[in-house]
Parts: sequence; C-alpha cells; structure tokens
Amino acid sequence: MPAAAAPIISSVQKLVLYETRARYFLVGSNHAETKYRVLKIDRTEPKDLVIIDDRHVYTQQEVRELLGRLDLGNRTKMGQKGSSGLFRAVSAFGVVGFVRFLEGYYIVLITKRRKMADIGGHAIYKVEDTNMIYIPNDSVRITHPDEARYLRIFQNVDLSSNFYFSYSYDLSHSLQYNLTVLRMPLEMLKSETTQTRQESFDIFEDEGLITQGGSGVFGICSEPYMKYVWNGELLDIIKNTVHRDWLLYIIHGFCGQSTGCKLLIYGRPVYVTLIARRSSKFAGTRFLKRGANCEGDVANEVETEQILCDASVMSFTAGSYSSYVQVRGSVPLYWSQDISTMMPKPPITLDQADPFAHVAALHFDQMLQRFGSPIIILNLVKEREKRKHERILSEELVAAVTYLNQFLPPEHTIIYIPWDMAKYTKSKLCNVLDRLNVIAESVVKKTGFFVNRPDSYCSILRPDEKWNELGGCVIPTGRLQTGVLRTNCVDCLDRTNTAQFMVGKCALAYQLYSLGLIDKPNLQFDTDAVRLFEELYEDHGDTLSLQYGGSQLVHRVKTYRKIAPWTQHSKDIMQTLSRYYSNAFSDADRQDSINLFLGVFHPTEGKPHLWELPTDFYLHHKNTMRLLPTRRSYTYWWTPEVIKHLPLPYDEVICAANLKKLIVKKFHKYEEEIDIHNEFFRPYELSSFDDTFCLAMTSSARDFMPKTVGIDPSPFTVRKPDETGKSVLGNKSNREEAVLQRKTAASAPPPPSEEAVSSSSEDDSGTDREEEGSVSQRSTPVKMTDTGDSTKVTENVVQPMKEVYGINLSDGLSEEDLSIYSRFVQLGQSQHKQDKSSQQLCSRCPDGVIKLTPISAFSQDNIYEVQPPRVDRKSTEIFQAHIQASQGIMQPLGKEDTSMYREYIRNRYL
Repeated sequence: MPAAAAPIISSVQKLVLYETRARYFLVGSNHAETKYRVLKIDRTEPKDLVIIDDRHVYTQQEVRELLGRLDLGNRTKMGQKGSSGLFRAVSAFGVVGFVRFLEGYYIVLITKRRKMADIGGHAIYKVEDTNMIYIPNDSVRITHPDEARYLRIFQNVDLSSNFYFSYSYDLSHSLQYNLTVLRMPLEMLKSETTQTRQESFDIFEDEGLITQGGSGVFGICSEPYMKYVWNGELLDIIKNTVHRDWLLYIIHGFCGQSTGCKLLIYGRPVYVTLIARRSSKFAGTRFLKRGANCEGDVANEVETEQILCDASVMSFTAGSYSSYVQVRGSVPLYWSQDISTMMPKPPITLDQADPFAHVAALHFDQMLQRFGSPIIILNLVKEREKRKHERILSEELVAAVTYLNQFLPPEHTIIYIPWDMAKYTKSKLCNVLDRLNVIAESVVKKTGFFVNRPDSYCSILRPDEKWNELGGCVIPTGRLQTGVLRTNCVDCLDRTNTAQFMVGKCALAYQLYSLGLIDKPNLQFDTDAVRLFEELYEDHGDTLSLQYGGSQLVHRVKTYRKIAPWTQHSKDIMQTLSRYYSNAFSDADRQDSINLFLGVFHPTEGKPHLWELPTDFYLHHKNTMRLLPTRRSYTYWWTPEVIKHLPLPYDEVICAANLKKLIVKKFHKYEEEIDIHNEFFRPYELSSFDDTFCLAMTSSARDFMPKTVGIDPSPFTVRKPDETGKSVLGNKSNREEAVLQRKTAASAPPPPSEEAVSSSSEDDSGTDREEEGSVSQRSTPVKMTDTGDSTKVTENVVQPMKEVYGINLSDGLSEEDLSIYSRFVQLGQSQHKQDKSSQQLCSRCPDGVIKLTPISAFSQDNIYEVQPPRVDRKSTEIFQAHIQASQGIMQPLGKEDTSMYREYIRNRYL
C-alpha cells in the first residue's frame, strides 16, 4: 500500500551566486540538477534589500539560456567577445540569511558541509564553512566607521561550530512530531490540500497535482519550531517574499550518530542518534544568562532527543523507529550572579519577587503545550548548606511548583523530585548511579517513550512486569511519549549530563526491548552498547558545556562511578581553570555576538552601540521597555486549549490551529520532491566512495567488541576492561592494574584532593563540609568487598583453551561426534576427490553413501585444485596500463577518448 504522506524534500540544495554590476543572481537546484530556481538581488540600493523571486521552476537548458542572455546583455560593448558580463562569485549549499548593521545588507551562504547523521534516509549536515558577501555595489555604498566593528562581532559566532541543517527532515521538531504529522488521516490531508490550493498565491504551486484517486502521494512540510531555530531572524526579511525551498533553518547544539548494536540476531544494524537543540530564546553564556526572562524562556535550555532506528529498513513507514526526549534548563526564576567580584562562585541573587510564580507559569505552560503531561522536575541543586547558596533556588522553586500545582487537575500536576547529588557524591557508603537508576526507572515509567510500531509478539510470549507498568499513550500504530523530564542544577552542565545519561540509558533499554532486540528492558554497565552510549553522551556533554560554560565537562560518568583513572584529576583541574578564564574574560564578547546574531539587538543610527550598553537586561526582558497589553490570570495560568488535550501535547493534536502550520501538496509517487530513495541512493549520478561513505560512525562491532575468538560478541554482554576493542592492555602490569581497579570500583573512595577540585567546579560550592556518615535512608548502600591477597586478584594472562576455541581438545571425542565426522569425510571424498592418473572417481564407495558426480564446469576444480580463469588480451592491456599509471607512466589518449571528453565538456559547461 502506498504511503499516506511523505516529507517534502527541498529543491534548493546546490547554489551558485552570479554577479553583475547591478545585480546578483542566485541560482539554486536540487541535487539531481533537474529543477532550478532563480533569485534576483538588486545591488543599486545602498540600504534596502530588494529580492525578486519569479517562482518559476526552470530546466537545465532553460537556465543555461537565461545565464547566456544575462552574460550577453551585461557586456560593456554589444557583441564583444573575450570578456564576460556575468561572473560566477561563489558556490554554496544553502542560505543562512541576510543581515544589515549600519550600511547595506550582507548575504550569508553555507560553502562547506559535512554529513553527520542519517535518519530514515534523511541526511543531517553540519555547517563547516560560510561566506559573508556584501550586496550593494561599491558605487552606491555609504560607508560608516563602526560597520567593521559590528561585522567582527557578528562573525565571532562561529557558524562552523555545531550548527546543523537538513533539506528534508525538520530538526526543530522531535521524531514523534514528524512521524505523527505523516500519519494524519487521508481525509484531513485532502481537505488541507484543497485549502492550500485556494489560498496559494504561487501560480506554479499546483503543478504536477495528480487528480486520479489513489495514484498520488501527499507531501507534507511543517513550520519549524522557532524556539530552536537560530537563523530565524536572518530569514525573516525574505520569509514572505521567496519560495519556501529557499528557507533553510539551522539549529545549534549537538548531533552525533553511532552504528549501534550489530546484533547476531538476524544481523540487524541499529543506529543510535543523539540530537541536542539549544534554545535561541534567552541564549547566552554561563554567568551572564541565568534564570528566566519575562516570557518564560530559561537560560541554557537544551532539548535532547535520542533516536533508535533499525537501519536494515530505511523507510519511515516500513522501518522501526523509537525516540525519547528530555530537557535541561536553568531554574525558572528571576535570579542572577554578580561576576564583578571575580569570585569562582559568585553569590546567587533573586532579582525580582514573584509571589504568584508568573515566570514559572509561562515556562511550564510552554512545556505542557510541547510535551504534554506529566512534567517531571529533577532538581539536583544542594539542599543542606551551612551558608545559603544553591539552597536559595531550591526553596523558591518548591514554592513556585506548590503554588502552580494547586490549580492544575490532580492527574496533570507537576512532579517535583529534589535530590542533592553533590552530597551523595562525597559519601563513601552511597552509590550515586544506583540512586539515579531508581529515579530514571520511575521517570520513564511515567512518561513512556515513542515507538512507531505495535508491541512485539515476544512481549506477549515473555511478559515483563516493568513493561506492563510503562506509561505514555498506547495507540494502534505504537506508543507516544507524554510528558518530559526536566533536569536542572545550578549550571545544568556536569551533574545534569550524568543524570540525563542515566535516564537515557534506562530509556534505551525500553527502546531496544520494544524493537525486539533484547529479551528484558534492562542494560548493565560495562557492555558494548552502554559504553557506546556513554561515549556519545560525553561528547554531547562536552559540546554543550563548551557552548555555555567555556570548557568541557569537569565531572563525567566515570567520576561518579569512581573508576576514573588518576590522570583524570589533573584534567579536571585544567577544565576548571579553563572554565573560570572563559567566564571572567571572554564571555562578555561572546554574549554581544549572540545578541547581535539572534537579532536581540538591532544597530540603529543615532542610538547607543552594542558595546556602549552597560547591560543587556532590557534587551531580553521586553516588559521593562513597554507595558504588556494583557496579564495572565494568577490561578488559570495555563492556555485553555492545552489543558483540554492533556496528557497529549497540544502541538501534536490534529486541530485547525495546527493544520494551519502545515503545507500539504499532492505529488506523483515518483516525483523527486518526495522520493527519498532516489535522494539517498542517487542512482542517477556516478558517486565516489568519499561522498558515499563520508559519515564515519562509531561501531560497537568494530570499536568495542572483543577481538578474541570464543568470547560472546553480543553488545549486551558485560565485559572486563581488558576485553574491549578500545582498551586492549598490552602488558601484565596494566592488566593487573585494570583488574584491581575494576574489583575495587564500587568501594573505592574518591582521591584525597578531589574535594579541592570540586570546590571550584559546578558540583560543589565549597561552603559545606558535612559528615560523610549522615546518609539519607533513600540511598542505596554499596556492598564493601575485600580484595584479599594480591595473588587472588591477579588473573592468568593465558586464557583456557575452552574459552578461546569453545572446546577442550585434550578431552576425547564422543562416538557420535566421530561417526558424524567420518560420514562428512566420506561424502567429501565421494564428491570431490579425483584420481589424477585416470581423472575418474573411485568406484569403491562405502555402504550408505550416495555416489555423487562432480558438477563443476572446469577440468580441474575441487577443494584441492582450482584452475585459474583465462584473461583475454584486452583485459591484460588495461590492467598493465593501470599499473603503469600508478607509477606515473601515462598512456597517450586515443581519438575515441579525446572525442568523448570533448563531448562531455560541451554538454556539461557549454
């Protein structure tokens, strides 16, 4: 049955900018270079942006003719040869946007890209390099002395660092949203197609619509979620002028993909993808952006989504996909830290009194609309301190959540989980990750996760208690995640990343179980799958920490497991110093760049410049500059439409308001705009290995699976540190050290000087020194182990024969095995063995063995001898020419080769 709907693939993926004295011509084409669009940009306006899009789809021949006429018409003398009137300025892969400071407009183009991930055949690219081109001609340019300084501030936002885009997959939305839209009822799609046709102002929009019943496919394109789009302000000026294919929305954060568990069961490869979307609202650096603004947007808000897909089937409709979403963000209050004192830990200050939790209400209303209910808050800040520091935030957050919950229906109240992670880290009797695992289990059971297929039959054959208690929403086509976990500490960096890893690890187990890849929804540490997932999450944490805090993670998962090597201690000190230096000296410049890039500040003639402002508080809090037209109710603080559809997120409900955000168009099933098979495999072009296999992913089979024969290759088998492919220990002393480290991992205390490092990092404020014996009853004690004699600890380097080969060769074989082997040998002799003297089979055959005749077409071809195939003279000459070419000896081109090359040049460029 054909798919009900498919994502619309952008037809502008390759761009060429042509230049004349009066205009720029931006020519965009799809990847197959069969459809073209042209933008005309005027260069005679000194400060205005004039763009004309004729919205016509050109063929390759029509574009060549158009460019030829433009070239001929812009020459200095009519009919002049040898000089060109149309110059090719730059090639690109997308338009980031247009920006203006105090002079004319600039155009920002993506000139280099790199494929980072693949989701259902939809490629996700990372911006590698950009080019910023000034549009007005030099003859009309009005110079300004401060233009160069604004240009440097704008370019301080490194677009080649962790900015991502896709031509066919909406990165601003979750996988659950994107697949829910594609599964809309056909009746809704037909009505929306009719409405789009009536309201469309594009006369070419309806070309190719198929009116025959059932012969077409609906293409769907949704509006992006602008909160996670970082170039929305740069594209806003052309949004209503050009065709939607010119609008390429980019996100900022992290994107990583690993070739996950290459299981032996059916040999299915599983891709694990991690996407982090950083909010563009109230964005900034560590100490300069804290808390929330007047619109409910919080600092350092990042939505992290882990996607699991069975890579053996690529299609969204036929493949198996699962995802889980969680959020991190600053405490939604009016608070800040004064960095003018040059202290490692500036005091926390509540800037405004908010007795009715107005800003928290706005924030949680946004979350209910996007994620549904329940909203679960995991608060990791300190609760008991000798001098109030982090505890100020805990007390205010508890008061805000308590106030808001009294008006919500009981089944949709906000769940608040406080847990002092720093105190538990110091204790020797408590395992931090065990307690986090208990919290993760309860959270995933409440929210559920998304999967696009019904429960497997194996869950009915082998029912699991944990699976039956799973929450979320069960639908005929699978499961939906309802609600989300919101994790926060003070900075939302080190502690938050470890907590999110543990929740993600728990959700990963349920995702693998739902796809039928494991028999129980449980994953243990020291398995290849968890090691791969931990490495992915550490890259994710390092990237987000560099963006917000200026350094990589200080405390990692191994730190909280207390198995980090002693060299990690010095690395932690360096990361702490790097974070302090960045916060003290470079964060102010980075904040100015972000404000200018996101359009929070617009340079205006006659007003103070960006570097002259004493603070950017008034830029991010709009209520300080003007009175808001309406005020929300202090009791009914939610949006009425949102509360009606809970626990489902309102953004995914099929209603009139959400249908207006969709562009629905009907295509022929083989149209290039919806044919993801041709877009991914590209059978129409001669591709190279570098382009086809440019995505280098971590593989559990290659990087983590042990290389020793006889060890279980499953990625869900617990391994010792010296069994993995990445950490093969070379000598005996390293082996003994690793074994000793593993056996004492759970009970070993932290290094003596670890508290000194923690005092200047995010996990410790340095103000409290509580007794280590005072442990909460909710903690999970760790059983202390005695290592005993060193002779008991040291393992034998030489592995047993049974472990390597699977059998012990010194033991005698059974009679049954001997008889099976004898019959196998007799069959082989009867089928293949030949008498070299007579070239005939032996006439004597044992009883019970069928007489077989060789079926080979060669005169001599058996298990002992193979006759090599004959190679003709032409093939030999080609091979010898190939060898000589590798040595620098080139063969002269023949007439046929020369004529073929000339024909190629003529068709391609002339």
